[in-house]
Amino acid sequence: MKTFPADFTWGTATASYQIEGAWNEDGKGPSIWDAFTQTPGKIAAGDHGNVACDHYHRMEQDVALMAAMGLKAYRFSIAWSRIMPTGRGEVNAEGIAFYSRLLDTLAKHHITPWVTLYHWDLPLALQLELDGWLNPVMADHFAAYARVCFEHFGDRVKHWITFNEPWVIAIMGHSNGVMAPGRTSNTEPYLVGHQLLRSHGRAVAIYRREFQTAQGGQIGITNNCDWREPKTDSPADKAAAQRALEFFIAWFADPIYLGDYPAVMRERLGDRLPQFSDEDRKLLAGSSDFFGLNHYSTLYAENKSADDMAKPNPYGNGGISEDQDVELSYDPAWKTSSMGWSFVPWGCLKLLRWIDQRYDHPPIVITENGCALEDDLVDGTVHDADRVDFIQTYLSACHDAIESGVDLRGYFVWTLMDNFEWACGFTQRFGLYYTDFDTGERYPKDSAAAYAQIIADNGVA
Repeated sequence: MKTFPADFTWGTATASYQIEGAWNEDGKGPSIWDAFTQTPGKIAAGDHGNVACDHYHRMEQDVALMAAMGLKAYRFSIAWSRIMPTGRGEVNAEGIAFYSRLLDTLAKHHITPWVTLYHWDLPLALQLELDGWLNPVMADHFAAYARVCFEHFGDRVKHWITFNEPWVIAIMGHSNGVMAPGRTSNTEPYLVGHQLLRSHGRAVAIYRREFQTAQGGQIGITNNCDWREPKTDSPADKAAAQRALEFFIAWFADPIYLGDYPAVMRERLGDRLPQFSDEDRKLLAGSSDFFGLNHYSTLYAENKSADDMAKPNPYGNGGISEDQDVELSYDPAWKTSSMGWSFVPWGCLKLLRWIDQRYDHPPIVITENGCALEDDLVDGTVHDADRVDFIQTYLSACHDAIESGVDLRGYFVWTLMDNFEWACGFTQRFGLYYTDFDTGERYPKDSAAAYAQIIADNGVA
């Protein structure tokens, strides 16, 4: 048995738009995802999150599932437009009441909340009136929203995450247009990423100045990154893999830990990459109490010329491909999920070590890790041996990372239950519990029992 530290955090994660439903109830304003999903052709099968898992009405039942598993922590996000319907100004008391009930219910079951302030669902009014994350004034509006959350929930929340996966907001939302607000550009992603970092810095400054001492919590940001393995041992491919990682996770981590964007991004992007003001640098420096990491897969990285990069590449998801001159591929021998993401536990180990070395041994929390599979409900349960194997092997890699000196402090499975999976709608299932989207009922999978056993044993074989 590979046993984890006694204080290791064991949890699952969700996101508000993917599970809550109740999209226009009790004073909630519309978000960019409410609008995006109503646009024909944007979402698989025309699905939307109007009801999703109906967590808004089934919250107590869902927390009971967590308690039955023995979860120690639950990461969820707050819907900004449920708290502030237009993103600024008036606060919605019913929205405050819902999250307050959720926090109180978690406390009754001794489950520690980890709260994400923003998981991609910008209030629609801010997009329409201010051009969303392209506008520098968004940093002030996000900070004001964060202050409301700290004021109302900080007595019970000791772990805050400002943004979930800013890379996705920038690239998927403003480069290839796959995610809301659905914009396509080769300049906007870098402008958006800049404003997200500025917003993070301001929210953290407010928390540390006004709340942290009294409330005794921590605050950070969660970045996503898949490992990039050099396709060959050539210096060019090794440099390509490093470049791909820097365009992926270092884009958002370097300004916090090292003071500026990676040098390779400055060299390649020139004026397309904004400059930080002295104030922004000061606010960003050391602005994360832990390193939040969402990790799912691994791809090979190969150096390519500009001519080669002009050719279509289905794996060019590590940033804007033409800015990197990196071609991505996978090994056909690797097992893959229904999303086409490869199962490569050693990639997780290598990424954890890379983060540890580059950022001088920060405390790391894996805030998402999981896989989508073609699950079949049979007699009220799902036999998902591949997901069980995924969790066990990735946790084994996590343990190896700890043994090698990485300060890994927690692990959250994505996700508690099958949900609305963004542009994929309801076609992809990541959950430990199967959701019947017609009735809203949840059914256990073998992976739920396996994860519960891992938590009880505090280790993996």
